[in-house]
Amino acid sequence: MCGGITRRGFLKTSAIGALALGSGAGIWELAFSQPNLRFSTWHVPLSREVKTVWEPMLQELRKRSRDKISYTLFAGGALGKAPEHYDIVAKGLSDMGYFTATFTPGRFPLTDVLSLAAWVDGKDVATEIGNSMYQRILHREFKGVKVVELNGCIQSFLWTKKPVRTLEDAKGMKIRTPGGHQTNYIRAIGAEPVLMPPGDVYMAIETGTVDGLVTCPPVLLSFKLHEVVRHGVIATFGCVSEGVVMNETTWKRLPEELRPVLEEVCHNPFRTTGGLTREVYKEMLKEIAEKKVELYNLPSKEAERWYDRFREVTRKWVADLEARHLPGREVVKAFNEECEKRGVRVVAFPPEWK
Repeated sequence: MCGGITRRGFLKTSAIGALALGSGAGIWELAFSQPNLRFSTWHVPLSREVKTVWEPMLQELRKRSRDKISYTLFAGGALGKAPEHYDIVAKGLSDMGYFTATFTPGRFPLTDVLSLAAWVDGKDVATEIGNSMYQRILHREFKGVKVVELNGCIQSFLWTKKPVRTLEDAKGMKIRTPGGHQTNYIRAIGAEPVLMPPGDVYMAIETGTVDGLVTCPPVLLSFKLHEVVRHGVIATFGCVSEGVVMNETTWKRLPEELRPVLEEVCHNPFRTTGGLTREVYKEMLKEIAEKKVELYNLPSKEAERWYDRFREVTRKWVADLEARHLPGREVVKAFNEECEKRGVRVVAFPPEWK
């Protein structure tokens, strides 16, 4: 993806790129001018997310609006660290942006359902599921912003320096978690979860602070983590809950004739752009294998040992939600229904709840 760029060169380029992309006036900063949409994301400027989704999405938005909407893209750490990106939009530092709910544990308790362990191999499909869940239940957790889309990302795997073949191999390992259910899944396989932003993981693995991480293939490639891990266990840990939100004031000030255009383009940006779809997912796994990371598919019997533990995590999570008078089982059953409609298996779904 980044050719022969070294890790240090990559980070330097990313920082410069973030600053270069992050210039321009706010959407209503200049009187009588066309709207200039400030879009923020924690994804680094050279990542697949920026190059194949966010830049093409914004270009398409400009095209379909007939140049009535221009944009400025703030990528990487230009406006703040990854866990800050929801507030970056909500407080108006940007007009619209990509945030990850899982990076702020406890803030969006029901939305964590999107990160349950399931076999979702395309963000276009994940967004269909997330948007449906938003309409059914999750809208209650997002007051004060305009939710453009929600998704549960692409399934994440366990990536380590040493090979893992069984639960016993994972015992005692320190594994970086993005938060959400992945934290409890890591604990369930006998490892110790360590919460940290994606930008800190490379050095943590390189120095031995952690032994590996749970993340999805595009993040592994974007942050060049294939340079420090050598093994991947192909067993779904689900992934993070995330999406595109818009500052509420910005949305209200956007001319009414432009609102349908924005929703049409951005409601499923992965389908709009063709980025990170099921077809691209296959390419990413091939690229990871070509970078000499061994991909190990758990035998079905061993995989079920892991998934039995994941299902127990779901039961405990739901019990905790319902003790707080939140509709835990309802949200899990709704998620499973939306996944089944699209041929997606939720391995963490307790079968007795059907």
